[in-house]
Amino acid sequence: MLPPTLEIFVVWHPQDTTGESLAKTIFSHFMHGPTFSGVIGGGIQVSLRSVGWEDEGSAPRPIYTDSTPAPNGIGPANFVAIVPLLGTELAANVEESDSSWNRFATAIRDAQAGKPDQIGVFPYLLSNGATDNTKLGQILGGYQFIAAGKPDEDGEDVSSMLCRDLTQGIAQLISPDEMDRLTAFISHTKRNSYTEGEDVDALVAMVREVIGSTRLNDFFDANDLQPGTDWDTELREKSGTSAMLAVRTDLYSSREWCQREVVIAKTHGMPVIMMDAIGYGEERGSFLLDHVPRIAVRKSEGRWRKKDVYRALNLLVDECLKRALWMRQKELAQDRPELDVAWWAPHAPEPLTLSHWIDDHLQEEAGGEGHIRILHPDPPLGPEEREVLVNYARSTRLGREIDIMTPRQLATRGG
Repeated sequence: MLPPTLEIFVVWHPQDTTGESLAKTIFSHFMHGPTFSGVIGGGIQVSLRSVGWEDEGSAPRPIYTDSTPAPNGIGPANFVAIVPLLGTELAANVEESDSSWNRFATAIRDAQAGKPDQIGVFPYLLSNGATDNTKLGQILGGYQFIAAGKPDEDGEDVSSMLCRDLTQGIAQLISPDEMDRLTAFISHTKRNSYTEGEDVDALVAMVREVIGSTRLNDFFDANDLQPGTDWDTELREKSGTSAMLAVRTDLYSSREWCQREVVIAKTHGMPVIMMDAIGYGEERGSFLLDHVPRIAVRKSEGRWRKKDVYRALNLLVDECLKRALWMRQKELAQDRPELDVAWWAPHAPEPLTLSHWIDDHLQEEAGGEGHIRILHPDPPLGPEEREVLVNYARSTRLGREIDIMTPRQLATRGG
């Protein structure tokens, strides 16, 4: 439907035995996980590069970029991420200046240098000896390694750390909003229910500790703003480069300030992950807080499980990349007027976000005829959810029918 947006190339030497398993981990994360299945087909592809065309001793097939086009006239992706898995066997084969592997590694460096805004290199070090006083280190050792250091034994493994760092790096590469690093905003209540005691404080402290151990930018919440700062303006300005991790404890949904934070995040398209840490229960909840991915955070032996916090944080980073992909696909669709999409909703619409969009739409474009098409990432809304939104839109000043669909539904209609 659209030109490919992102292709990830994972490169390793076949005799670096741990390389294959990590390459499969990366492939599975991006190609089999539910998060990235929601974008338009071809939005993200993963290609593995280890063996050559003819034998295992030669360098693998080329990495396709503008300078090295694919066969049969297939165009390269708009963005390319290259993940070299640096092991001792790869280093040994790069050491000879006239070897095919040396030329392959050099081509990676030269391609990235030629188009730094479209090509990113994210090496992972399989062995320290691979880059110590080696030509491989000279060629690819200057890039910031992903998953450097040891993972938190209490909460995650190498695969988790590797995929999160890689996802974050790619999101920062392809995001239409300029940023150095993603920023995670923590939304939480400072009040405890009578059954929670100090548990809320302990969980928030753990969330801060986990974020502080990653490559995410310094977290911020309302306490981190300088006196006199306009909170709404501050959060809106950060909406393109930030994501919200909401810590939903017993009293969270009843706090006006927490509701307001979530509303600002949702209406400005920020990714939101809800950490469900409800202990005793809620009196009512809030319709403003639902319709977002949710991760259960529970206790083990009287302490919050850190692995649950890592799961929530990893999903948050995945959602940031999905948003960046969606925004880039929106840009590519400008050359495809037949798609005729009025709103590229970064998340499935709900009454809150639909109302906000209708107000903006009427300010920019009053009147018009025919159905208005709203496209959002898969999975699709349920029939009852969709009917509520359609009926709501009919009751507004919009004056037109809306058609809400996902890329898969659009493809089945031939649109």
